[in-house]
Amino acid sequence: MDALEQARREIDTVDAQLAALFERRMKAVLSVAEYKKARGLPIFDAAREKVVLDKAEARIGDPALRPYYRDHVQNMMDVAKQYEAEVLGRNRAAYQGVEGAFAHIALRALFPHAEAVSCPTWDEVFDAVEKGDAAHGVVPFENSHAGDVSAVLDLCYNHPGLWVVDVYDLPISQNLLVLPGTQLSDLTRVYSHQQAIAQSETFLKQFGLPATAMPNTAMAAKFVAESGDRTKAAIASVETAALYGLEVLVPSINTDGDNTTRFIVLSREKPTAGNRFSLLFTLDNKPGKLAEVIQVIGASGYDMESIKSRPLPHVPFDYYFYVELVGDPAAEKTAALLRELNHVCRTVRLLGVYTK
Repeated sequence: MDALEQARREIDTVDAQLAALFERRMKAVLSVAEYKKARGLPIFDAAREKVVLDKAEARIGDPALRPYYRDHVQNMMDVAKQYEAEVLGRNRAAYQGVEGAFAHIALRALFPHAEAVSCPTWDEVFDAVEKGDAAHGVVPFENSHAGDVSAVLDLCYNHPGLWVVDVYDLPISQNLLVLPGTQLSDLTRVYSHQQAIAQSETFLKQFGLPATAMPNTAMAAKFVAESGDRTKAAIASVETAALYGLEVLVPSINTDGDNTTRFIVLSREKPTAGNRFSLLFTLDNKPGKLAEVIQVIGASGYDMESIKSRPLPHVPFDYYFYVELVGDPAAEKTAALLRELNHVCRTVRLLGVYTK
């Protein structure tokens, strides 16, 4: 037996032992889930998770392997949380659109074992999470080519009971989808979400194709498939083409080859652990107020990765602001920053805590 075969046999032996230990661990997880269910406790406990991860890392003798083992235990804990959610009847995640939409693809990557709950609008995704009909909501937040999804940021502002607990960057490839046998010369109109249309603007202008906006890309593909009309095309993902029996006539028509959409994950449970946090704040309309906020953030030692402004609902020519900061939200200096911002801002609110 050569060294490679011997090493593979050793891995198989260890894997068999790990499988038995995994079942044993998940039985203990089931007991934890039942305990939480009986007492109405949340699934996620950030303080407990950190203790478990630190303890696990310390068990490894080889320092080079410690971060890898920590990641391994983190993955096991993420699987355990999904299992707990299923046991507790909380394993539902909401998204806007129909199966095959980019939000659905992102949801499946984030929550592979969850029941996907389709909502007609982003507003209804927020409502589903707020009412407890879904444990999480997955919605687009910004695109590397088309920019912010301003309506979603407004919904974040208008739903103070919800938190952003995770982010997920999904590479986007927009494709021209048609009924089988359709030629480019047959087309007279294209259908898709407004963001996808904006991302494919150069291609559409090149071929003189007018576009009609629809609630999302998958709905556009479904509409084209059901129409039976070869003059119509949709802009959507390859996965959507397979779902609705369409063909990819022209792949990757988006202008930006590095097109990526960032999705955020909504929850009613307040997060505590992460390496990023985001804030929403309002200011008195006085000279230098925004500069004062930026100065306070800079003096606290935080890197401000993003700042955005949006009109305040029902208050003409007044605005609220969103910032994303790099740092530990649980650190004492974060609490000190929030206290100082409370003196500078009219209102300030922690919106999200996550890792990226």
